Amino acid sequence: MTDSLAPGGLERVAVNLANSLPRERYHSHLCCTREGGPLASLVNSDVHRLDLQRRGRLDLRAIRRLAEYIQEHKIKILHAHGTSLFTAVLVSLLKPYPAVVWHDHFGRYATETRPVWLYRLATRRVAGVITVSQPLAQWSRERLRVETDRVWRVPNFVSEPRAIGKHPELPGNFGLRIVCVANLRPEKDHPTLLEAMRWVVKEMPETHLLLLGRSGDKIYSAQVHKIIAESGLAANVTWLGSRADVHEILRNCEVGVLSSLSEGAPLALIEYGFAGLAVVATRVGQCAEILDEGRCGLLVPPSAPELLGKAILTLIKSCVKRAALGNQFKQHVLENYSEGRIIKQLDQIYETVLNGRGQERI
Repeated sequence: MTDSLAPGGLERVAVNLANSLPRERYHSHLCCTREGGPLASLVNSDVHRLDLQRRGRLDLRAIRRLAEYIQEHKIKILHAHGTSLFTAVLVSLLKPYPAVVWHDHFGRYATETRPVWLYRLATRRVAGVITVSQPLAQWSRERLRVETDRVWRVPNFVSEPRAIGKHPELPGNFGLRIVCVANLRPEKDHPTLLEAMRWVVKEMPETHLLLLGRSGDKIYSAQVHKIIAESGLAANVTWLGSRADVHEILRNCEVGVLSSLSEGAPLALIEYGFAGLAVVATRVGQCAEILDEGRCGLLVPPSAPELLGKAILTLIKSCVKRAALGNQFKQHVLENYSEGRIIKQLDQIYETVLNGRGQERI
């Protein structure tokens, strides 16, 4: 379950999981509580779909429709991503009383506070909590008081992308493209990245930054576009918006970057590795872990544009270093964030939930 299929890391993970569950063991369904979105095109044809189009937090019509669907298809587990938790918990109060597993992706924990009382109330009804980062696991145990053996930390993963079949036409020159996959939201800190690009362009005027992601926050988005226009970077920065051909775009870039103030376990970073990109990321959330503590990419502090710019220049200037880090990162991702490995962990969690037993953290 997810609120929508708008482009985003949480939504991509929900789609990846629905597509990847072993069909000999599970019938896979994907429910959007509010609306669909562009990521619907990535959902496999054998995944059953339900769009509730709920009109508010307590939409009884949507709850009734979901309950009927659960009864019809004999669904035993509701795997709720993000705030779809609340819809899942409400419907779990109705027959046939499905078990709820909550998947917490919240990447803004360092910049935004969630109402503890509300989540504590909701998680009293869940059979377990999956988190993408250690701080989120700790939050569930300590603030929500979820039992230790009901909290599991499971990394995000990427699946082999579908072939789009069309080579993307991109601005900028081969060998000089930098890419950032991040929706336009304050915690992604695009202003720091743009300030870093001023350092980069000053030394290497032909470099080009591609920004991929949807315009999530209107005020923040306007601020980002204003900075691009007023800082003299219009010829060196292109916002591509939401794209279905992300993997093809990444394969035609040289450096992947994240300048975030706060993260969980960013799927974009794992996608960079899958595409074999050399990477610069801020040391927030699980970024250092994903980059093997800097052995697979460069790490800089958040809100440090000069250091970020210098790190980008280090990679742009050296194709040898780029290739070495890119190859090392790809191998690290394939070994630690592969579909098979993560689905095996998820399968064990589902078994634990269905059997009603405690289990050591995975």
